[in-house]
Amino acid sequence: MKGLLLLIFLSIQIIDFAQTESDIKLAQYYYSNGEFDKAVGYFEKIYLGNPSKVVYTQYIDCLMAIKDYKSVEKIIKKQISLNKNNPEFTLQLGFFYEELKEDEKARKVFSSVIKDLSYNPNQVKDVFSIFLKNKKLDLAKETLDKGSRMMSDVPFEMQYALLFEAQGEKGKMFQSYFKLLEKYPEYATTVQEALALKCNFQNESQDYIMLKEICLDKIQKGDNNTIYNEFLIWLFLQNKNFLSAYTQVLGLEKRYKGSGERLMNLGSVCIENKEFSVARKCFQAVLAIGQEAPYYFEAETALLNASYIEITTQRTFTKEEINTVIQDYKLVISRLNNTRKSFPIQMELSYILAYYAGEESEALTMLEALLLTPGLTDMQKAQVKMKIADINVLKGEIWDASILYMQIDTDFKYELIGNEAKYKNARVFYFDGEFDYAQSQLNILKESTSKLIANDAMQLSIAITDNFGLDSNYQAMMWYASAELFIEQHKYTEAFTLFDSIKINYPFHSLMDEILFKKAQVMEKQSLWTDALGFYDLIISKYPKDILADDALFKSAKIYENQLNNSDKALELYMNLLLNYSGSLFTDDARKQTRLLRGDKIIED
Repeated sequence: MKGLLLLIFLSIQIIDFAQTESDIKLAQYYYSNGEFDKAVGYFEKIYLGNPSKVVYTQYIDCLMAIKDYKSVEKIIKKQISLNKNNPEFTLQLGFFYEELKEDEKARKVFSSVIKDLSYNPNQVKDVFSIFLKNKKLDLAKETLDKGSRMMSDVPFEMQYALLFEAQGEKGKMFQSYFKLLEKYPEYATTVQEALALKCNFQNESQDYIMLKEICLDKIQKGDNNTIYNEFLIWLFLQNKNFLSAYTQVLGLEKRYKGSGERLMNLGSVCIENKEFSVARKCFQAVLAIGQEAPYYFEAETALLNASYIEITTQRTFTKEEINTVIQDYKLVISRLNNTRKSFPIQMELSYILAYYAGEESEALTMLEALLLTPGLTDMQKAQVKMKIADINVLKGEIWDASILYMQIDTDFKYELIGNEAKYKNARVFYFDGEFDYAQSQLNILKESTSKLIANDAMQLSIAITDNFGLDSNYQAMMWYASAELFIEQHKYTEAFTLFDSIKINYPFHSLMDEILFKKAQVMEKQSLWTDALGFYDLIISKYPKDILADDALFKSAKIYENQLNNSDKALELYMNLLLNYSGSLFTDDARKQTRLLRGDKIIED
């Protein structure tokens, strides 16, 4: 008998569950189609068994749509009784009365919510947010004022700042943020992130001027100097006024006898923004503290690295400047007695010697000696071998380079450096006209875990596939590969001679767009930005359907943005890429840069 009763009970439960599922599906179907009069009956049944917020919200939507205001009021009041500690539903009742033009009832509801606020910061903030969202600014202020009176130890300055922003009073908004910083300096990052979304710091804007004046006034009065100095430094950085930021940081370090950490951090920021002269000032100021300073060696290496980055990226330097930098490197290496500690410095110097000073033999001698330094890891030894191989390619000793690349590939088969070596070795065979073998190695690398290596391998593989295969094409492809080797060796005149030979002897060859692209890259290497743009423009106009058209667009946009400071033209080119080359590998980067140049503000909830 008991078994029979249990079976009956379970059967009823299953039927009820099935019925509920059916009601939910029908309710959602009618709700989604805007048939609220049909959906409301199902939501009524569902709500009785499940008064969750989602069900409640949709139920209210249906009742409002069919204008059953009596039921709306009843259901809201029921939801209030079920959630006595949540004022959200009480406020909803007030907004409901406002919608019905029953303003007196609404006012009483709002007043009761503010009156009943408990000693609960989150509750105060939630009520404030609801009032602010619904543009009830007076009630929002009243809520904050009561919360501040009840809880003087709770920081409501962020909320006051939002209120003043909504009222269009930016001065008061800034003052609220600064009051928060004075009480709780640890909120500095939060305040800066908030202001970065709300303010324009460029071109001496009103926001920038107002914030700077507040900071300077506070500093002059001696109010919390550290807080306002730190904020002023941040403000200068937003305005890209790096020299003023340096002056402030230097003053702070001297006043408080700092260790140089602030200067090191600012120097790193300056390098990221290609402000090399200010970066050097920062690192030199750290060195001036003395060798006993904790950041002395770090500043010494950073100072050299700043010169290295400037030389290898800006490409505007004289022979005398190169020689000065080389002597600076040698002085530090000598002081460190060529120990393992000087490894990164020696690697940088060997690159400058080989690629920018024309001293390949000296660079190789240094690297051979570095390879024998006690204590180097296997990875560091592989990095030295890679550099030696690269310089051998530069000297034209490509098969000596190939041996080293193969060693690294074998020893680090599953590491990134091994894949890089395999790719460079494939290029050696490519330079020598062994296209089939090069292709076989590139096909392996297409599956590389490194996106950069995989993309490079794929591009070279496609170039070989598209332009080699027929006997009549071998000479053109051979000249093209040899020209690429000349470019690797910085022999640009010889490379262009071969490119022109292809154009004269094979005027309709499919290599024409690749040749233009390589010429543009050579111009970029020499900082001849206008000439580079000319070649990229030819690709875009003459070969819009070929594989390099989107590359040319993206490269052109980067030149306009970063080198010529023409944001409007850069934005135009990014938009062109997004509209006409949606499958490009550059779409994500182009979309990001488009948003930045347009000034879009992406606010995360």
